[in-house]
Amino acid sequence: MRYSSVTGVGRSIVLIGGMGAGKSTVGRCLHRRTGLALHDTDEIVANFGRSIPEIFAEHGEKKFREAETEALRYIPTEEQRIIITGGGIVLRKENVEILKSQAVIVWLDADEETLFTRASRKSNRPLLHTKNPRKTFSQILGARRPLYANIADIRVDTSVLTDEEVAVAILAKLRKMNPKPESPIRAKAS
Repeated sequence: MRYSSVTGVGRSIVLIGGMGAGKSTVGRCLHRRTGLALHDTDEIVANFGRSIPEIFAEHGEKKFREAETEALRYIPTEEQRIIITGGGIVLRKENVEILKSQAVIVWLDADEETLFTRASRKSNRPLLHTKNPRKTFSQILGARRPLYANIADIRVDTSVLTDEEVAVAILAKLRKMNPKPESPIRAKAS
């Protein structure tokens, strides 16, 4: 895992991780605590006119990954913001390059059983619509974990933390990376 210093205004916070890691809820907590604009690549893709399950059903995963890249390009880069990504964002080299160029990458992780339990609560996960969702989940996670580890600046285990505790842990780690008082990463009083 690479740990670089967070410098300069404009470095966004990107949340990556597997299904069930808590990216969406933690992203909203970070938004409330920092006041930074919030962008969710899955929501942007859905705003292109079709839901994610519809894109998968009608056009396949490849088309969804292309739309995901378009969503990343759509997000303004002039100001610092929080970006929530889908679990497969790391599968395309272009996405990784975009994220690395503009953001501190925070990997939300948890033990596999916790992730699967959380991910199974939602029925809108097309990759889990298989004969054996548990096995599929394990294969997907096994393939993606090394990719997350390779690009993450920060890793937070969400297994036993609340979403608010994860947000606090992220902000604390970001402050340690850039302890300067003028750091653009500041928590609002809550």
